[in-house]
Amino acid sequence: MSTYEKSADAIAKLSPEQFRVTQENGTERPGSGEYLGNKAPGIYVDIVSGEPLFASSDKYESGCGWPSFTKPIEPAHITELRDATLGMVRTEVRSTNGDSHLGHVFPDGPTDRGGLRYCINSASLRFVHRDDMEAEGYGAYLNQVEDI
Repeated sequence: MSTYEKSADAIAKLSPEQFRVTQENGTERPGSGEYLGNKAPGIYVDIVSGEPLFASSDKYESGCGWPSFTKPIEPAHITELRDATLGMVRTEVRSTNGDSHLGHVFPDGPTDRGGLRYCINSASLRFVHRDDMEAEGYGAYLNQVEDI
């Protein structure tokens, strides 16, 4: 079993945008994220801790301007918190071990897939292609990724 944690070394390797989003609760501009249009099979992991967060098979086009997912790949790796900033009440999504700000979850996702929309900043993620999952230690999640 892998151990996922936040480290000073991982934080030092973040780009300014990744740092702003994950460590300062920022939000990337809509439509600007690296993974918004990604349709490759694989998983998305926390850029800081490496903990697995979302599978490509649960990604969908919501039209909101950020990558959207219907559910986390491993619910224990997601923490949901009340967020009352910007004059509204939302549910913030953070990685459990890395404590990275990921985005927010909303109850307006596809009803046939659970009804949730995890609206996630690309800057908080690293994509691991299906072909690399085994070598990078994520082989246990291959059954949650669509076949090529």
